[in-house]
Order: sequence, then C-alpha cells, then structure tokens
Amino acid sequence: MVRRDKKNYYLDIAETVLERGTCLRRNFGAIIVKNDVVISTGYVGAPRGRANCSDLGACRREQLKVPRGQRYEMCRSVHAEANAIIAAPREEMLGAALYLVGRDAVTGELVPNASPCNMCRRLIINAGIASVIVRNTHDEYTEYDVQSWVEEDDVLPDELLNTY
Repeated sequence: MVRRDKKNYYLDIAETVLERGTCLRRNFGAIIVKNDVVISTGYVGAPRGRANCSDLGACRREQLKVPRGQRYEMCRSVHAEANAIIAAPREEMLGAALYLVGRDAVTGELVPNASPCNMCRRLIINAGIASVIVRNTHDEYTEYDVQSWVEEDDVLPDELLNTY
C-alpha cells in the first residue's frame, strides 16, 4: 500500500471542502492545519444570510466580464481563505499552514496558477499563518513562505491605482 504524502492529503481535504462553494465562476476550498490538526475550513460563498450567486443564478463579475484577479470588491462572496481565517482562533493559526485548492465551476478543472489574492494575503499575514500550499495538479503543488509576502510588501499595480 502506498500512502498519500501529507501535503497532498491535506490538499485532498481542501478539494472536498470546495464542493460546498457557491460561486458560478471558481470555487476554492481552504483548510488551516497546525501540528497535523485541522484548525478550520473555508469555502467561497456569500456572507451568512445573503443570497449566493448559485441561488441567484448569476454572477455580477461574469455579467460585467471582469477578468480573473480583478475587481474582487464587486464579488458577492467571501474567499475561502478569509472564511477559514474567520473560523479559527488566532493563537491556533500562529505558525500554521493553509492549504488551498481551486476548481473552475464550469469545467471542473483545477484553477491554473492559483494563489491567494492580495487582500487574502494580507489576512493570511495578520493571522500568523506561516505557509500556504496551493494545488496545481492532483499530485503537484506550490508552497509559499508567508514571510516572503511580508518582505515583498506588495502594492497595487499601477493599472489598478488608476481605477479608484
């Protein structure tokens, strides 16, 4: 018997979590793990009590043809990473890992080159999470050291600064 490696095991769990997502474009599942204990999970969906895009049958960003990675403020949903962070006590997230998997809601394919958006990166930094592991294929993933995001100190690209 060949056992699944630990990181892909947790990515498999995150991939199951994304099945609860309600986005009509892309669904993500996130889990936060520390010392081999799942601290919390999160998936893409509207804030509690509000209608989801899947309930409404329409995505505002899709209707406006907003490209991937832009104008998240127009989205009804809370991102999977944010929902996982909201559900976890900070002291349990310090030094933890966040596992993230995204799937296209239409094709069912994994989202290529996925990574947390700038806002989610800020939440991950403030939560004290140490690493983010993102699924690329069934067996391959990219691992991000959150400290590098602190050191990069990202700013909005010039083309986005002109839209506000």
